[in-house]
Amino acid sequence: MKTFLKALLAAVLLASATFSAGAAERSYPASDSRVTWVGRTLVRDGAVSFDWSATYARISFSGDYLALKASDTRKNYFNVWIDRPMSAEPDKVVAVEGEYGTVVLADADFFKAKYGRKRPQSHTVIIQKRTEGDQGVTTVKEVVCDGELLQAEGLKARQIEFVGDSYTCGYGAENSVSSNRFTPETESSSKSYAAIVARYFGADYVSVSHSGQGIVRNYGGSGRDINMINRYGRTFDNDKDTAWDASKGAFDPDITVIYLGTNDFSTNLQPMYNAFKRNYLNLLGQIKANYGEDHPILCVASKADEGLFDYVRDIVNSCGLKNVTYYGFFNGVHYDDDRELGADWHPNYKAHKKLAYAIIPYIATAAGWDLEDRTVE
Repeated sequence: MKTFLKALLAAVLLASATFSAGAAERSYPASDSRVTWVGRTLVRDGAVSFDWSATYARISFSGDYLALKASDTRKNYFNVWIDRPMSAEPDKVVAVEGEYGTVVLADADFFKAKYGRKRPQSHTVIIQKRTEGDQGVTTVKEVVCDGELLQAEGLKARQIEFVGDSYTCGYGAENSVSSNRFTPETESSSKSYAAIVARYFGADYVSVSHSGQGIVRNYGGSGRDINMINRYGRTFDNDKDTAWDASKGAFDPDITVIYLGTNDFSTNLQPMYNAFKRNYLNLLGQIKANYGEDHPILCVASKADEGLFDYVRDIVNSCGLKNVTYYGFFNGVHYDDDRELGADWHPNYKAHKKLAYAIIPYIATAAGWDLEDRTVE
């Protein structure tokens, strides 16, 4: 009899535990105020949509399970960090593709392996878009956890906006063979110079960037009617009809870094100075309109052509705007073109670190921040 009662009690307890675990799983709108989104997003009926590279969310919760109900117009990849800050290497990479499905970010098995029996009661997960807007629009409808959604850390005190092309996206940064062709799997926003700079300063950042885009024209001289001057004012990279209103967003950058011009000077082409200047001043004007005439802007010229540096320097010196400065990279100086290239001859992670450390002092001076004696991965 005692054996039977013990077995019955065990069965009841197991059924009760199973029922409780299922009942405890709760869904929250992705737009819940306890979730911190960083990047240009659009909220509709509680769902959050976005496509710009490096858009990310911080989610805190109690329990052992966290997932998203998400969809994508194509297929995008995401970095996930669990109970630690963002870094070059995530804890896992997940994909979102097609109609709404469940994307598991963390579960009991992960926490058991990480903590054993001493795992904490609450966790924070960061999920960041690895791939750029050209790969499609992601919509997160719900956040699902087996406990309670908690208040995540809000926007950090320091904030940076980056405006750029493939370098800022982290195009091909995970590849180590320059002749390999680009695939979305080798793109990682967390390994770009922009991400490294943000981590150095302990800042949140937004990446308004699209591979192949320029100031006047795009890679190979194509697409003169659509370039980063047009895209900068958009909520979605590839949607010209949904404008971005910076005054309605919580993100208020301390500085904007422009890293453009490589594609204007690509394939041995050189844009006319007056056209380049006109568009560059247009972009500077848009940024100042968003954040005020005192807002600092650092204009970076890549090593694509020394003429690009001349253009950027002359435009900055003659623009008549407050707090606009410049910096230029040159061939053979900042990273090794033989050993530090990723897919399609773009900089890999090693090269991006060198790019980041080159411009960090200039950002610090322009933004009024101190330099710190520390390394960042």
